[in-house]
Amino acid sequence: MQIYIHQTHHRIADFDEIFSYLKEISQADDFEGHIHIFPELFLTGYPLQDLCLQRDFIDSYHQFIDDLNAWWQELAPKKETALLMGGLDYEIHDDLLESISNCVFELSTESKKLVNLYNKMLLPSYDIFDETKYFTPGNEATIWNFAEKSFGLLICEDMWDSAHYATKPIALLQEKAKNQKINGIINFSASPYHLGKEKSRLERVAFISDTLGTPYYYVNRVGSEDEIIFDGGSLVYGQNKLHHKAMSFVADKFLAPIFEAKQLTEETFKKVDEHTWDSLFNPRLETRDDKVRIPELSDEECEEILHALNIGIQDYARKCGMNKFLVALSGGMDSALVLTLVRLFLKEGQEVEAVYMPGQFSATLSWEISMKLCQNLGIKLSSLPIKFLHSSVRNQFSQTFEPMEGLADENIQSRLRGALIYARSNQTGAMVLNTSNKSELAVGYSTLYGDSVGALSVLGDLYKSEVYSLAKYINKKFHNIIPDDVITRPASAELRENQEDQQSLPAYEILDTILECHLSYNYSKEDIINLGLPKDDVEKTLRLCTFSEYKRKQFCPILKIKSKSFGFGRRMPICKKSNI
Repeated sequence: MQIYIHQTHHRIADFDEIFSYLKEISQADDFEGHIHIFPELFLTGYPLQDLCLQRDFIDSYHQFIDDLNAWWQELAPKKETALLMGGLDYEIHDDLLESISNCVFELSTESKKLVNLYNKMLLPSYDIFDETKYFTPGNEATIWNFAEKSFGLLICEDMWDSAHYATKPIALLQEKAKNQKINGIINFSASPYHLGKEKSRLERVAFISDTLGTPYYYVNRVGSEDEIIFDGGSLVYGQNKLHHKAMSFVADKFLAPIFEAKQLTEETFKKVDEHTWDSLFNPRLETRDDKVRIPELSDEECEEILHALNIGIQDYARKCGMNKFLVALSGGMDSALVLTLVRLFLKEGQEVEAVYMPGQFSATLSWEISMKLCQNLGIKLSSLPIKFLHSSVRNQFSQTFEPMEGLADENIQSRLRGALIYARSNQTGAMVLNTSNKSELAVGYSTLYGDSVGALSVLGDLYKSEVYSLAKYINKKFHNIIPDDVITRPASAELRENQEDQQSLPAYEILDTILECHLSYNYSKEDIINLGLPKDDVEKTLRLCTFSEYKRKQFCPILKIKSKSFGFGRRMPICKKSNI
């Protein structure tokens, strides 16, 4: 008997797809005689949000559970076989929903039907999580016994103790296992990705395993749901080393041995507390040339980000039924990178189109860069000038109001482009990808219904300086497919004569450092200034960030690749008094 780890990828609430997977694996020669483990909420998908409260969903889910039980009884494996799967356990009385538990179900040759083994104890309610709104926490540790094997069970967050929680699942499990022999700990996860997550996850697993002296089996889901990306990273750790690890960012499965049972005694008990959500608020900083800055992305980090953005873009498109992409190309760094990313990830049957919309202030170099990039990528480039539209709108506007000048005149150019790119989207059914970066979004350096349009933000969790790092890495890996001119030229929105971003904003290396400190929540204005960053730049940046919240609230989903979400997980009131 071994443990079969299934790192799965299924669409939320697609019960037919989940059932088909179970039926498919049951036909394999090596199905029987093993313990099969599946991720947290495998039977429903994750995150569910308010979907788990809808009556249609609940009815469909319970029908699925009934069908699953009937299938298992008909299958009737001859060898001892068990499936441990994450799911929901509803308590409904008199047609009223009383509670929902995020649990682990057993379906085995001993149980004959689904049995709730364990309820998740720690329900995260920070960043992108909101589980306390939906689920009732468990309060009891579980040692699962099957075929003369014993395992402690944990669900995702339960492996991370924190001052945020009164309950300590690891300590409860230690107490439950006292003076028993257990073969290991099994953790069922739906753990979202962020840069550096795999390293911290492995370190935590190793710490628990080494401390308790027992193997650790970790299964995680993979795929992307809206803006949340799951990297998988399922693994087996024991005897002070990593034995097996699944591929990252793709569905995978593997067999792992069951190690000899370990006697847990009072002497093996040590404190394994570790803060988790608390550490999300620590900014990524380093000192370079005696100046505090955000770290430059390493090649390894860039490669990781490429995989994450790939699955984020592709899953969003596939699950929304889209196979065409549309990018408004400006001749600038951000749109060039987005178009390049889409082209690198393009799959059979998919199409991508680039549209260049020059205005009165667009430089000839912007056209040349756009043409060269599309030639390098093998993409058709269409030119749709807005110069005369802009002039017509200005003339029409001035017949009713005072002449359109300044910011109003700049923004109308961006909004014309937004209207035209969506007109093209309506014609072709293509999904418009947003090209804004985190630096611009944070300080409101974007136009509502203009360059802020799009179905999905690809770069919204990358600072401008990180955008350049990623572009340089792509050029290193793919033989300079992005024209060097777009990397070296000064950033500009080209909405007025000789406009450059740095005329309105601090230098990006300074701006990005200030934002990293501020968005992490751990640094006050005084803390940031004390790091040696210019006082005027700090005050300006924080003021812009505070008063631009209304723009971000209307922005599209942002693919999350950092520990602290800048999209769904950042929930700030728009109407508030600023204390900055």
